[in-house]
Amino acid sequence: MSVYKRYCVEKFDGSGKLLSMDFTYPENFNFGYDVVDATAEEEPNKRALVWCNAAGDERTFSFGEISRLSNRTANVLRSAGIGRGDYVMVALKRHYEYWIVSVALHKLGAVMIPMTHMLTAHDIEYRMSCRSISAIICTPDDDLHDRMLEAAANKAPDCRFWTVQRSVPGFRNLTEEMESAPDTFERIETLASDPMLLYFTSGTTGYPKGVIHDFTYPLAHVVAAKYWQQAEENGLHFTVAETGWAKASWGKIYGQWLVGSAVMVYDFDNFEPKQLVSVINKYGVTSFCAPATVYRYLARKGIPAMPNLKHAATAGEQLNPSISRTFTESTGLPLAEGYGQTETTILLGNFCWEEPVVGSLGKPSPIYDIEIRDADGTLTPEGEVGEIVILPKDGKRPTGLCCGYLDEETYAAAWEGGVYHTGDSALKDKDGRFFFYGRIDDIIKSGGFRIGPNEVENVLMAHPGVMECAVVGVPDPLRGQAIKAFVVPSPGYTASTVFARELREYANSRMAEYKWIRFVEFMDEIPKTISGKMRKTELRK
Repeated sequence: MSVYKRYCVEKFDGSGKLLSMDFTYPENFNFGYDVVDATAEEEPNKRALVWCNAAGDERTFSFGEISRLSNRTANVLRSAGIGRGDYVMVALKRHYEYWIVSVALHKLGAVMIPMTHMLTAHDIEYRMSCRSISAIICTPDDDLHDRMLEAAANKAPDCRFWTVQRSVPGFRNLTEEMESAPDTFERIETLASDPMLLYFTSGTTGYPKGVIHDFTYPLAHVVAAKYWQQAEENGLHFTVAETGWAKASWGKIYGQWLVGSAVMVYDFDNFEPKQLVSVINKYGVTSFCAPATVYRYLARKGIPAMPNLKHAATAGEQLNPSISRTFTESTGLPLAEGYGQTETTILLGNFCWEEPVVGSLGKPSPIYDIEIRDADGTLTPEGEVGEIVILPKDGKRPTGLCCGYLDEETYAAAWEGGVYHTGDSALKDKDGRFFFYGRIDDIIKSGGFRIGPNEVENVLMAHPGVMECAVVGVPDPLRGQAIKAFVVPSPGYTASTVFARELREYANSRMAEYKWIRFVEFMDEIPKTISGKMRKTELRK
């Protein structure tokens, strides 16, 4: 029996659709002990992690190995004074040590702060200023360790420093210290309500927000892993995500291990679509999840055969319908879109009990009550755009939704009116399916009409000359706002006034007049956050 069944009570209808999932767990539930160690005790040789890198190195870890190695790591950290409630920054890219370190920190009851290696010293200082940092564990690659030391000198002078794999000045070598540490670890009592993770959002419209999740958070990922990504017992799931972002929690550890699936990790720096496909085929990946960018590059450059792959999903950014159709035509696999935030687990998805609908985010997860409301808090009529909000569950915060922000006032504001405001807009059709429109701030109001930028972007992306695009509203004396498109041309296409006119005519002939593109500007690349999301605030400026 999969471990998740001990903590999740499911109710299905006669057709196999999941109607509800309730969570029953002890007050001291801890993923490190109750999932990883429990699996290791019952099936020590069960495959947990398959890792390879761009240099051709590879390793496979069983749950027994993850349990013992995490115990060694926990012993090293505890001997250095790291314990329950301490905040520890972790920036390990896609190194396999991330999975060992994260489980160790969970066992200690420490609060892990996953971070991307791309942060500048200023970015790191900002995060350090939000909480007192007890330790940093980071990759020895690039010059990240120097940036960490620079930031800590100003903000965390008492911090302890470790790298993995090899030694660098100013850091202890965690890999070496683990070798002589005991591989047993007596359980430390933690509470399910303790903070477990602190994520920082990507900051598309302002400074990144610090998002706090407690020890119940892993359980809420079961819905995504089993019913959206369709990770299988003894299967191999591959999510393309760097460990500094919440997408890693969605697809690279919690839900997958809870449902009995191993996790595939490809450790790379430079994105090469065909190399991802070779990993899928070599290791027999059964389920795959990636942001739209990956599918877009695959579609533009040709999608090789993937005979072992059974399921494919996408989230993190809007997927253009033409890309989805191309992928399905090439592989025979429907692409299941999903939606959620750093603050949540999956909120909306094309779940396995229904055929995915191209362009739709799907329907609400059974663990959330979700509505679309207008600015005044009233329900929007069918087919009209409003904000996606989350309702309390039995008067309480639903499992999977963050238990707070570092800024308590911001968290209180997010619950204005008794519902949680996502800040994202969508509409719901007559079948109950949701269609994404963008951030509330990104909605374009032109000539009295409300236009979701993705409506226009989807049409424009169907032109073969468009590699990437972003649409915003710009001031217009007649319409209030006019629509402007920023375009990165595909290889073989050149930015020119003639090409701009061609794109306008192509898109405008396929849309209602109130959605017409008035201006086109070519760019070498669209400005993005370090997580890859478009910064439309910069474009509007």
